[in-house]
Amino acid sequence: MTTHTAVLIPGDGIGPEVAQAARRILEAADAPVQFIERHAGVVALERGGDDVLPLDTVDAIREHGVALKGPCTTPIGKGFGSVNVALRKKLNLYAAVRPVRSLPGVKTRFEDVDLVIVRENTEGLYSGIENLITEGVVMSMKVATRNACSRIGEWTFDYAVRRNRSKVSVFHKANIMKMTDGMFIDEARQVHEKSYPQIKYEEVIIDAALMKIVQDPTQFDIILCENLYGDIVSDLCAGLVGGLGVTPGANIGDKDAVFEAVHGSAPDIAGQNLANPLALIMSAAMMLNYISESRKDDSARDAAKRIKSAYNLALNDGKRTRDLGGDLGTQEFTQAVIDRMNG
Repeated sequence: MTTHTAVLIPGDGIGPEVAQAARRILEAADAPVQFIERHAGVVALERGGDDVLPLDTVDAIREHGVALKGPCTTPIGKGFGSVNVALRKKLNLYAAVRPVRSLPGVKTRFEDVDLVIVRENTEGLYSGIENLITEGVVMSMKVATRNACSRIGEWTFDYAVRRNRSKVSVFHKANIMKMTDGMFIDEARQVHEKSYPQIKYEEVIIDAALMKIVQDPTQFDIILCENLYGDIVSDLCAGLVGGLGVTPGANIGDKDAVFEAVHGSAPDIAGQNLANPLALIMSAAMMLNYISESRKDDSARDAAKRIKSAYNLALNDGKRTRDLGGDLGTQEFTQAVIDRMNG
């Protein structure tokens, strides 16, 4: 069996705890992965570095092509920039993918939710181009290029075909932002008409779209958004199925991919065995599926199936962390999943 090397970035706050949980799960599933550990975020500074995203971390991902990343702290309104945004830009990880699915044993207002949010990951307002115009007046620039809009449209429809999805809904505000969002929907429409007419396609204004999601999320399948909208929509959709603790994420480019939990670093509960590791465990399963597809390794897909089956069984058996209404700690939930993999 071929073993694939991946970069493990534990992150900040609860990151090391959930990263260790994911690592234990992968080992129990006999996943064909070995990790090298690198650092990013506050911990990189605490270890004597001068950058929250050290060059050796980026270089390691470029060398091995895949990484599993815990949450990293981003200060609000001041301090250093987002590690996540920097990683996406440096590695050109232009497609953010966030599956949102109802889970057994996790009761919410909705049932049978099965959505995938695809988010353009490199442009929009998250380009971070801000300027002081005059005292008391600042400007933030929304960037859109035809190349990036076309690229994410092509990637999304190709993903829909590969995953047997039937419909792509583009959320936009082109009635107001006629040039940026107008370009985004124009490129998606052209990709659909030219290459993927068998996939259902619609364009929905973002504010109306959010209302429709909370009325009936089952009317959507794949949701394609520009950067800021995708960030907001994916968190809203996470709330439909139990929160960010049960929502995995991936950032994918042409050469590299970084898989991560989309929740924060939660420093207030760090080191207390309170964190829910499921989002990063689910992200690790996504990583295995990516390895299986990109490197033609069925053993990685088999390990991902074992992991998914085991955490579904654990949840269905009432084994849940406190954020999901249970009483298990990080390590106890991890062990509950491992126990169900071992029969």
